[in-house]
Amino acid sequence: MTRFVPARSPLRAAAPVWVLIGALALAAPAAAQSAGPLAEAERPRAEKGGTAVFEFENDFFSNTDRHFTHGTKLTYVTAERAPEDDDLISQAAAYIPFFPDQARARATYALGQNMYTPEDIKLEPLIRDDRPYAGWLYVGFGLVAEDPDRKRIDNLEIDLGVVGPWSQADRTQQHWHRWFGFDDPKGWDNQLDNEPGVMILFERQQRFAKMETPFGVEAELLPSFGFALGNVMTYGSLGATVRIGGDLDVDYGPPRIRPSLPTGGFLRRSEGFNWYLFAAVGGRAVAHNIFLDGNTFSDSHSIDKKLLVGDLQAGAALQYDGWRLAYTHILRTREFDGQDTPDRFGSLSLSYQF
Repeated sequence: MTRFVPARSPLRAAAPVWVLIGALALAAPAAAQSAGPLAEAERPRAEKGGTAVFEFENDFFSNTDRHFTHGTKLTYVTAERAPEDDDLISQAAAYIPFFPDQARARATYALGQNMYTPEDIKLEPLIRDDRPYAGWLYVGFGLVAEDPDRKRIDNLEIDLGVVGPWSQADRTQQHWHRWFGFDDPKGWDNQLDNEPGVMILFERQQRFAKMETPFGVEAELLPSFGFALGNVMTYGSLGATVRIGGDLDVDYGPPRIRPSLPTGGFLRRSEGFNWYLFAAVGGRAVAHNIFLDGNTFSDSHSIDKKLLVGDLQAGAALQYDGWRLAYTHILRTREFDGQDTPDRFGSLSLSYQF
């Protein structure tokens, strides 16, 4: 049942997640060393080009218009820095104790906007038994650290932004629907209040059990874990991705808008055409989600969330030289009490490595 409730502290609600995060942190060092290091002479040379990424996620790929209904994100990932490089990026990575030794570091800069709606956007009054209208406009700053042998990446990022009318999500959706003849969303007057938002994220992804198959096709398993802390979202996550295709060393999978399974975001050039197929499963233990729990510092529309949420996804990536086009189809389990069916949506990304 939907209700107006006093604001709850996300830190107090996060207690069950700390146990999960602690267990993951203890297990990570052993997993990181499961594959032996390469000799210095065998290690790949540093990549000199940065990567620009455009991401577009929307539920019209599944012919729906509800819940997480749209996300757009622009990202730039710098060229990698070797440990001996004397610049701010390499120095910052060297000071983070849980990054890989002798890491090759990249900085990331992002601008994004997400929007969330109830299922029936044609109704103007507040829909008490469905999720709130909400928008999230943010900038992101982060570091991606890859170990010297290209077998593991760590991603540390901070997202800063606003939830509520300041996010401009209402105007974005209204204009988008007007331009393309979709239903006019009439309930945005009921969206969450303005609130500054912060989210600190850490993610780790490990190459595991990579093998060569006939005809030059590679296959690999990529287990991962991560967590997020903040008044926007607080959760711990686990997941794994299976990929099969040509040169899998070009990346760690196509990018996704969070919350999602992690990837490095960057791309390495291929010689001519390259491709791979992938499938993944992931789960999150959710302690706080402002888009369901409502505003942190004021009373607002809220709904009882599910503590465990899972994602199933599959797709394909096509690459030619420095260009990569990828599509991911996502099935997300129910996120709140009263949600009838899981959500389905698609993610399309275009990347270019300079």
